[in-house]
Amino acid sequence: MMKHIFTKVGRNDPCPCGSGQKYKKCCLEKTGDAPGKMKVEYAQKYGVRLKEPADIEKIRAAGRLVLEILDLVEEMIKPGLTTEEINSLVHEHTIKHNAVPAPLNYRGYPKSVCTSINEVICHGIPGDRVLKDGDIINVDVTPILDGYYADGSKTFFVGAPGPDAEKIVRVSHESLRIGMSMVKPGNTVGDIGWAIQQYAEGEGCSVVREFVGHGVGFGFHEPPQVPHFGRQGEGIVLVPGMVFTVEPMINLGKRELVILEDKWTAVTKDGSLSAQFEQTVVVAENGYESLTPFELKCVTTRRQNAH
Repeated sequence: MMKHIFTKVGRNDPCPCGSGQKYKKCCLEKTGDAPGKMKVEYAQKYGVRLKEPADIEKIRAAGRLVLEILDLVEEMIKPGLTTEEINSLVHEHTIKHNAVPAPLNYRGYPKSVCTSINEVICHGIPGDRVLKDGDIINVDVTPILDGYYADGSKTFFVGAPGPDAEKIVRVSHESLRIGMSMVKPGNTVGDIGWAIQQYAEGEGCSVVREFVGHGVGFGFHEPPQVPHFGRQGEGIVLVPGMVFTVEPMINLGKRELVILEDKWTAVTKDGSLSAQFEQTVVVAENGYESLTPFELKCVTTRRQNAH
């Protein structure tokens, strides 16, 4: 399991919850106290439902199914494949493992997975569109296993990518890694977005504003919202037990988007390429743990299905 450890909060350090008290006089005393003052406070103040260890284990199990499905998708990606074939694989593998595809019928969404090609930012609906050599495609998977949700996505190359495809996939991939590196107790939601925005815009790309990361686990979309842009130190203070997605959507051109007539598919207004990677993370005592932990390394070619 991929874990990322940061400097441990000392007993006499300021408490990560932002109370202004020393850690030993605040949340250290509440460790293992269920529901606990912090759990109640975050639920009442922010609508954030902190997860207990048993909940996290259930989300982790759903996360393992996310990774299985993404690996199967990666194996099948090639020119000539239809997005409906991807949907069928995702749906069948999810059901086979006694899980439910969360996207299916969610607010009227008609399929079991989102397949977003080239200029499509997110929520691409599977159908008869055929993948072509040089395309990029994001596949976004969310199963419900034993009542718990986990969410993850990757952008894949179809055949041989051109330089623009290589760039946007690399930048979006690195944006996720950088954003996740900011997840630790005492940091804020704004720190995550700030780090992603600084990097992506520094690479000449743009960050989508209309779609953000979100709490997940008990439901498909829970508080808090996790923008991929922002200012350091702003927003909710991260505390252990928070589970949410980091899923920056990065455009090669400008950030503006258009929603198509199907009321789901979001595309770049200027027609530029867009890419995304997503993981579900839990804030741990000393940093974070990914509950959908695919490797985050520099994207390189040339495997046909590099990611």
